[in-house]
Parts: sequence; structure tokens; C-alpha cells
Amino acid sequence: METFFFWSFAAIAVTASVLVVGQRNPMYSVLLLILSFGALSGLYVLLRAPFVAAIQIIIYAGAIMVLFLFVVMLLNAPTETPPGEQPRRIGGAGPRRFGAVLSALLGIQLFWAISHIAQAPLPGDERGAPGVDVIGLRLFREYALAFEATTVLILVAMVGAIILARRER
Repeated sequence: METFFFWSFAAIAVTASVLVVGQRNPMYSVLLLILSFGALSGLYVLLRAPFVAAIQIIIYAGAIMVLFLFVVMLLNAPTETPPGEQPRRIGGAGPRRFGAVLSALLGIQLFWAISHIAQAPLPGDERGAPGVDVIGLRLFREYALAFEATTVLILVAMVGAIILARRER
């Protein structure tokens, strides 16, 4: 039964992620990204990591996607490029060539990861996932600076989006 759920969540995550990239309307991209995050959360549940699954829903599908939706709605960008306008070129090469290079790099990374997966133990083999108390202590003791830096970075990004989207009078 777990195999069925794994393939279902994996198919939903991959399909939604491909559709995120293929959408011209940023609002649909954000909504499909929420679906992809939900499927990824299901995969975390199958890996017996319920805390990570809950954080995936609360942080990414909840807070970060609400922020993305806020920015998309604030900018009021109906499509990626206005009609009749050519898309900008990246470094002299077309966006499709740039995407092909990134896809090739992802394929190489995936091949390397699959070839080394037998050497590394799978998550949860030796012991179960750490509890919430262990994660909380490590987050706020060992990684407090990184946690606060991320908070400030998100705040600056939100303020920057508001400044960019405001209308001149």
C-alpha cells in the first residue's frame, strides 16, 4: 500500500512542478507550487518524518506561498511577458538553451545521487526521526543565528516587494 501512495505522491509532485514552470500566469504557478508542496509533505509522511511533513505544510505551503501570492497579487502581473513583447535573453543565449543546460545539470546530479544511494543509509534505518524537542533545541541553540538571519531576509524581501509594487503619484 505504501508503494501506491509513494508513486501517487511522486507523480503529483513531479507533474505539479513541471506545470509550475510551464505556466504563463504566475497565479496558477503559485497554486500549483502549493500542490507540489502538499505532495512532498505526503512523501515525508511515508518516510516516517511527520514533523518535517507538518513543517512543510505550515511553513512552505502556508506562510511562504501566502507571501508569494501576496507579491503576485500586489504586482498585478497577469502574465510572464506582456503580449507583443519579446522575452528577455539571458546572457546572449535563449531561455530554452539556458533551461536545457540546467536540465542537463539536474540529470547529472540525479544520476550521481542514484549511483551513490546504496552507499548511504536510508533515513530512519538506524533510529527514528528526532522528536520536536530535539529539533527545537538544535534550532534555537546551534542554529539561532541562521534562523534569525532567515527571518530578517524574509522581512527585507517583503518590504522590497512592497516598495517595488507601489505606484508613483
